[in-house]
Amino acid sequence: MNEFLNKLTSIVGPTHVQTSGDLSKYEQDWRKRAKGKALAVVSPGNTEEVSLIVKACLTQNVSIVPQGGNTSMVVGSIPNETGTQILLSLQRMNKVRTLDALNLTMTVESGCVLQQVQQAAEQAGYLFPLSLGSQGSCTIGGNLSTNAGGTQVVRYGNARELCLGLEVVSATGEIWHGLSGLRKDNTGYDLKNLYIGSEGTLGIITAATLKLYPMPAAKLTAWAGVQSIEQAVELLGLAHRTLGPALSGFEVMGQFALSLVDKHFPQMNVPLWKENPYCILLEASDNESESHARAQFEGLMEKAIEAEIITDAVIAESLSQAKALWLIRENITMAQATEGLNIKHDISIPVSKIAPFVLHTDALIAKKIEGVNIVNFGHLGDGNLHYNVQAPQGVDSKQFLIDFEHDINTLVYDSVMEYGGSISAEHGVGSLKVDTLKDYKDPTALVLMRSIKRALDPQNIFNPGRVINSL
Repeated sequence: MNEFLNKLTSIVGPTHVQTSGDLSKYEQDWRKRAKGKALAVVSPGNTEEVSLIVKACLTQNVSIVPQGGNTSMVVGSIPNETGTQILLSLQRMNKVRTLDALNLTMTVESGCVLQQVQQAAEQAGYLFPLSLGSQGSCTIGGNLSTNAGGTQVVRYGNARELCLGLEVVSATGEIWHGLSGLRKDNTGYDLKNLYIGSEGTLGIITAATLKLYPMPAAKLTAWAGVQSIEQAVELLGLAHRTLGPALSGFEVMGQFALSLVDKHFPQMNVPLWKENPYCILLEASDNESESHARAQFEGLMEKAIEAEIITDAVIAESLSQAKALWLIRENITMAQATEGLNIKHDISIPVSKIAPFVLHTDALIAKKIEGVNIVNFGHLGDGNLHYNVQAPQGVDSKQFLIDFEHDINTLVYDSVMEYGGSISAEHGVGSLKVDTLKDYKDPTALVLMRSIKRALDPQNIFNPGRVINSL
């Protein structure tokens, strides 16, 4: 094994192969649900080095766990506990290679932090619309590997819709040069979309060509209170009819979720939460003018109040006010973590069925566990809820997970399937849901997925035990 490690060192240099010291930032998952042990942490500086690393690992049958910002929510980017896998950190590969203004594209390396990509686009006068709570640390490679969603999906789509081409190192160490900026290329199988969402199990994404958009002339944000989840869905329909394609974000936040933010971050001054079971955060962007956008937005709020869909609303008067409202939404996850461990669910439901799903599932959980708290929030505009379950007041959160996590997961996932949904909307499968997937994924789909894995990675070298647990 020393000879193998020496080979890796010869590829990337001695300072970029770590085998000792504190490696917890690579080996501990973001949610602190699991900790692994790497044979080595290897940090390539370019695609050619990734190719040579893969070829070296093939000769020794050493598996590779690719990692970007290590922000996986499903334990998908850390090594297992055996100490036999290498952790391939792509953070050094963080260059913006090109920006093609006329083609409205930019090509970036996979280790670029999402916020860095947003800023590079903005400095050139363009918008890259992918936006996540972890955008200060997550990377483009990870975003594409999990087909990340975020707050702008209702207008711009998931990461998949924002990518035109990829550069990928295959399981044989070959480099696929697929960094096309083409919006039309009908020359066979769409390889790009095999790798996007595959969570590093089929190949290693080293660069991507991304879509850019003109910077909106105006962006407006509003916060509204509603008395029920049914009214939240009704407001979404009205927003679509009133704003059309200008609607870019539509977030729902349950009262208990907002109470946690108010409790742990009182300086944020959460509006309207005490008197409303749900609050809505809306965003619209306009390419005409701010006055035009504001007139549309105010018109929407007036219609909603007249129709008794919302009780009250606040429209941000400045960029700082808008950021303050979004910060409340983004800090729900941190407030939950401060409160204690909880049972997380990243689910998607057809928007038309969200209200009956929530009412039905809330009742089932309340019947099962007296005093349980539901932390329900998420991207209502695209049907994605973070439907989390927190222990009753005074109950130890660790013991709560031990006692109830399996039963609650089964209850929620069974309900998700009953209403035509998916058990993972934007976080992926990782290792956390790999054993659950077989119970909720179409059997034929699983057979096809295993066939693809065998064809593209016959030695199971890439991120084994994630997404599918057997070949």
